[in-house]
Amino acid sequence: MNKVPHHIAIVMDGNGRWASKKFLPRVAGHRQGVDSLRRCVSACGQRGVRVLTVFAFSSENWNRPAEEVSGLMDLFVMALGRELPQLQADGVRLYFVGERRNLSVKVAASIELAESATRGNARMILNICFNYGGRWDIVQAAARVSAQGRPIDEASLSSAMALAHVDDPDLVIRTGAEQRISNFLLWQAAYSEFFFSDKLWPEFDEAELDCAIQEFARRERRFGRTPEQLDGPSPCAKLGSGQG
Repeated sequence: MNKVPHHIAIVMDGNGRWASKKFLPRVAGHRQGVDSLRRCVSACGQRGVRVLTVFAFSSENWNRPAEEVSGLMDLFVMALGRELPQLQADGVRLYFVGERRNLSVKVAASIELAESATRGNARMILNICFNYGGRWDIVQAAARVSAQGRPIDEASLSSAMALAHVDDPDLVIRTGAEQRISNFLLWQAAYSEFFFSDKLWPEFDEAELDCAIQEFARRERRFGRTPEQLDGPSPCAKLGSGQG
């Protein structure tokens, strides 16, 4: 554990399949997934991870059955209210990353309350990607830069991305035995290391997190350089990076 990633991002996949295996409704899998996220946040904090970013609800998830989407929205509001006191006590600052314009009043109010309540926390950052898509992120960044009359280049786009307040993820984990990025952090994960876990998200525990971190520690991150050049400073430190 002498090489812990500063920033871990996770595609939390497999809640529905976990529920189906147990002959439960899909929303039961999502409820179990909230418990898994709570454990993961705590475990990351104990291991010295300073930023955790999770893919909670994608912009494509609106296409799921209406009953499941409605259940997810209700679960989100309930879970956020329940978990907020512990996040406060643990010094976790919340950021919600994604398009907010089409969210319900109740969901939007819960997000604003949670962000406001944790604004003074500095031990760890938890980014929750909610109604988020990597392509949306790039498009909104380009539109913002253009509206400001700035030239569109790597530096200006990086500063306008939805995760501009943190450094890019060092390690991206995907659970559920799938090996694809699914429109998650397309810009930010350009030089991330990837770890694909066969465990469904409700089964993801501290031992599997440690496996991912240990695998990360064995990787040689060259950022386009040769092994002989690795003693020098990285040329890929994030342009315009924030507090991270």
